Amino acid sequence: MASEIHMPAPECLIENINGRLLVNPATAKILSAIMQPVVVVAIVGLYRTGKSYLMNKLSGKKKGFSLGSTVQSHTKGIWMWCVPHPNKPDHTLVLLDTEGLGDVEKGDNQNDSWIFALAVLLSSTFVYNSIGTINQQAMDQLHYVTELTDRIRAKSSPDKRDIQDSANFVSFFPDFVWTLRDFSLELEVDGQPITADEYLENSLKLKQGNDKKAKNFNEPRLCIRKFFPEKKCFIFDRPANRKYLIHLEQLQEEDLNPEFREQVADFCFYILNHSKAKTLSGGITVNGPRLESLVLTYVNAISSGDLPCMESAVLALAETENSAAVQKAIAHYDQQMGQKLQLPTETLQELLDLHRASEKEAIEVFMKNSFKDVDQVFQKRLGDMLEAKRNDFCKQNMKASSDYCMALIQDIFHPLYEDVKQGTFSKPGGYCLFIKKMNELKDKYHQVPRKGVQTEETLRKYLDSKESVADALLQTDQSLTEKEKEIEVERMKSEAAEAANKMLEEIQKKNEQMMQEKEASYQEHMKQLTEKMEKERAQLIADQERVLALKFREQERLLQEGFQKESMRLHEEIVALKRKQNEQPPCSIL
Repeated sequence: MASEIHMPAPECLIENINGRLLVNPATAKILSAIMQPVVVVAIVGLYRTGKSYLMNKLSGKKKGFSLGSTVQSHTKGIWMWCVPHPNKPDHTLVLLDTEGLGDVEKGDNQNDSWIFALAVLLSSTFVYNSIGTINQQAMDQLHYVTELTDRIRAKSSPDKRDIQDSANFVSFFPDFVWTLRDFSLELEVDGQPITADEYLENSLKLKQGNDKKAKNFNEPRLCIRKFFPEKKCFIFDRPANRKYLIHLEQLQEEDLNPEFREQVADFCFYILNHSKAKTLSGGITVNGPRLESLVLTYVNAISSGDLPCMESAVLALAETENSAAVQKAIAHYDQQMGQKLQLPTETLQELLDLHRASEKEAIEVFMKNSFKDVDQVFQKRLGDMLEAKRNDFCKQNMKASSDYCMALIQDIFHPLYEDVKQGTFSKPGGYCLFIKKMNELKDKYHQVPRKGVQTEETLRKYLDSKESVADALLQTDQSLTEKEKEIEVERMKSEAAEAANKMLEEIQKKNEQMMQEKEASYQEHMKQLTEKMEKERAQLIADQERVLALKFREQERLLQEGFQKESMRLHEEIVALKRKQNEQPPCSIL
């Protein structure tokens, strides 16, 4: 579904007011109208390092995010700008610019840690922006990454092994891009040129030793390597002479250093072509409303003093969307039945066939719009609602048939009983004449099409109510002998018994049809659920295989660097992940 975005400038999404983070409801509401998948790029870094400039370049606009021109941190909280993605049709690019980390005016880095954590949680590409080279000072400034396991929970009820296992985070975390501004070194090692990516990999190598200094050196590097397996690095020369930097957004392109222009172009090309749509565990694509839900859930958790939990946020989102999926499915069912069903139907099976076709489509709608329906709670709710709809249509069908048949009977048989009142049949031979006329009218009644499922029942009840009239005519007809009258009475009893048996057979047939329909409904739910869960399982296995491949790569690297202990610890994680993969049941059934 296409979404037209009318957002001429960035707006504050998460406000930082007196050290408290609050969602701006008006800005969050913008997301609710974006039905397209969202590619979310967030940038963090120390204040006054030029983050906003890069975000403006990604937006394709020269102005947007405030650049500022003093030593004060200019952006507060997290600002959002939604623009049509220039390279991905039917996608929306969501740019998140964060307030500068390490602002001395704040005096408390608690907010910085939460801003960092939110940027990680919300983005599909996470850009860390810093000045100069990747040295120990730069790593020390990136201490926020070592606090992520203290700030974020992957599982709602983690055990100790899960806390240590980075696999849970890898499946949720974004790609990592480190941008180095005002970079002045030559990219070479031992006299040989290297790429920016190789420079980053070299900078993330660990140092041997068990002392505190070695631990402090290794910890942020290990976290980046384990949490962000997809890494990229870009270097940028100084954009212009220092005196021009305060007017950077006013400068013309030709006034910027050519190398800087080319580096920015490379950065934008990479981000716009390689950044993926935001997804949740299980391959669930995030659109605007889903992103809005994540923002609200995470910030509310922080505000209430709790830790944002990725699994809980997904389950809360699933709760909302699965409920909406049930309503969409029911609306589709109602629409289909409203268009195709004309009451009364000739037979019960005709109604059940229409119900079954509409039910099948309704289940498809639910499956398409639902995810993580734990224990199939919402699918069962849908099944109950569809069953109630079916039963209600059966009642409506019976009533429509009864009403139509009764009106038809009154129209056909009323003149006959008016003749009875006038004494037309109160004469010798009148009873036989009455029965002949009655049979003619029955034939006329049966010849009328589409009377529905209550055709015989309605007629039988009507004639039973008039039985005394026929009895009176029979007893008063002087042309009939007593023996003939007795025979006629027995015939009438036999007909009544035959009609009653026929009604019992009809009821039994109807019950069998309803039981068959219930079984068919169950099988349809099962079929579509199994197909959906097999797809989800395949996606889960693909995600786990990806994580395993990344862990194998990291384990091999640790061995090459001589870190047997860390490599063994990673090996244990790999074994645990494989065991967990093998323990998963093929499917969970209704």
